[in-house]
Amino acid sequence: MLTNTTITKLNEMRLSAMADSLREQMQNPSYSSLAFEERFGLVVDAEWARRKSNQLNRLIKKATLRYPNACVEDIEYHTDRRLEQSQILRLATGNYIHEKLNVILMGASGAGKTFIGCALGNGACRHLYATKYIRLPELLTDLAIAQGV
Repeated sequence: MLTNTTITKLNEMRLSAMADSLREQMQNPSYSSLAFEERFGLVVDAEWARRKSNQLNRLIKKATLRYPNACVEDIEYHTDRRLEQSQILRLATGNYIHEKLNVILMGASGAGKTFIGCALGNGACRHLYATKYIRLPELLTDLAIAQGV
């Protein structure tokens, strides 16, 4: 009965991952062989992982990426695309953001510029940077409105 009260309190404090993890530990007898510190660590890890996952999902949603599931690992390096894998991997680290540099993607229609941009945006979100996907025509319109032209 004490466990149900604890789980209710955890849910009221918005620690639902901890409550779920505790509930799982109480139902699975294999956890009983672990020390208190280990079990408590697992409960805390579950809450931390869920919060980080939720934070990442919020950042990706807020970025309004055209391809929100695009990632650097899925970029195909065909010879006709003339992509340098080493350059893409350097960009994937997110150091250019920290150094306040920009990335401009240029190429023929259908070359995958949007996908690469979304993959880099997704990577920036993974590094917990706020990101915004916007096409050049919309950016120019927004700049003109901001300048009052």
